[in-house]
Amino acid sequence: MWDNADMLNGCADALYALAAAALVFAGGYALVHTPLLPLRQVALQGELTHVTRAQAEHAARMGASGTFLSVDLDAVRRAFESLPWVRKVEVRRVWPDSLQVSIEEQVALARWGADAQSGRLVNTHGEVFEGELPDAARLPQFAGPSGSAEEVTRRYAAFRQALAPLHLEPLQVLLSARYSWQLRLSNGLRLELGRDQLKEPVLQRLVRFVDHYAQTLGSLNRHFDYADLRYPSGFALRVPELARSAAEKGKGMRQEGTKHVGSRGDKA
Repeated sequence: MWDNADMLNGCADALYALAAAALVFAGGYALVHTPLLPLRQVALQGELTHVTRAQAEHAARMGASGTFLSVDLDAVRRAFESLPWVRKVEVRRVWPDSLQVSIEEQVALARWGADAQSGRLVNTHGEVFEGELPDAARLPQFAGPSGSAEEVTRRYAAFRQALAPLHLEPLQVLLSARYSWQLRLSNGLRLELGRDQLKEPVLQRLVRFVDHYAQTLGSLNRHFDYADLRYPSGFALRVPELARSAAEKGKGMRQEGTKHVGSRGDKA
């Protein structure tokens, strides 16, 4: 072996390369951890309504440890994302001694769940989150099976647009376990929309109801609390006073408490 010059030269080259790599590693480690590049500032960006200064300072202390180069950006991001009302966080280094933390807060669109007091909310992206809101009662209420919040949010926008000509708002959007839709409007009227069908989607039934509202409900001098839109050529209405009168006379509510209105305004 010692007589083999080529082998000796190869071993020497390998040792030189190993030594050079060790030097580079040591230099890089020293640079990353050098006290000459301390982390001095964590700057926040974004319009913050719910995240307090104390919460932000606590998150910065928990996540931002090390020097400017050694600080773990993912740890900083996770610390801020753990705060209530924080949806998304982006963190980047700003030379020579700062971190910039961009925070996107949750924007509450509705309350979520059959229990309006559950404390769960839905944001504008259709994501469910936990949050306390003093005036949460002003928000509409959504409910549906697990994993359906995004679909309910999407349908809410479509229902709201369809009802705009009547100047009514959907205060409740409920999706049952059988995927049947029900709305409660700002005038107290409850609409039974049923399930989506290939020939007649739910939104089509609602649009038909809106188109014929003026000739039907709008032309009748009565208060209605329920409309069943699942009929192919019209809808059924429940009149509270007729229902009470029928109950007093011993008759079934279903017989005299309901009117069927055709889509062209004819009363059946």
